[in-house]
Amino acid sequence: MLTGQILIAMPELSDPNFARSVIYLCAHTPEGAMGIMLNRPLEQPSFADLLRQLDIAPLPPARHIRLCSGGPVDHARGFVLHTADWTDEASLRVDERLALTASLDILKAIAGGAGPRQGLLALGYVGWGPGQLDQEFQQNAWLSAPADEALLFDADHETKWRRALAKLRIDPLLLSGTAGHG
Repeated sequence: MLTGQILIAMPELSDPNFARSVIYLCAHTPEGAMGIMLNRPLEQPSFADLLRQLDIAPLPPARHIRLCSGGPVDHARGFVLHTADWTDEASLRVDERLALTASLDILKAIAGGAGPRQGLLALGYVGWGPGQLDQEFQQNAWLSAPADEALLFDADHETKWRRALAKLRIDPLLLSGTAGHG
């Protein structure tokens, strides 16, 4: 299974929701898959605006985290993808290094100056039904690569897709849109 990997959209993936996307795969099971898109930053709301809407103190917060559009599903839900040095009972441990938390407790911890060492707040997520992601791999829509903290948490969104491909030693200009199935 691909849990804990990043998915890199192939150049031919023309769906505007996913073109040049880099997605961290939080879960991949026979029942389906769920991920967080890493390279779609949100300018609004700001982290402080979001805390104000949720009535979370202190304002201004002691710490900030980046906000991104996590995917086209359920934009009203927030998920914090973060290092596993901070977790609570609501956290899903993806692997030994990373966790996903959807409770307000993590936002309170970050606003108060504590919480995980690294994190990003995603509004929405990417979801696949049973076998759907596997089928998309067979159709040559995605590549997978190991995740690293720089790709997950840095703010350099413009180069994230190219840097993800570079992890696989792939130049996007040399990619072919035709899959070879023997």
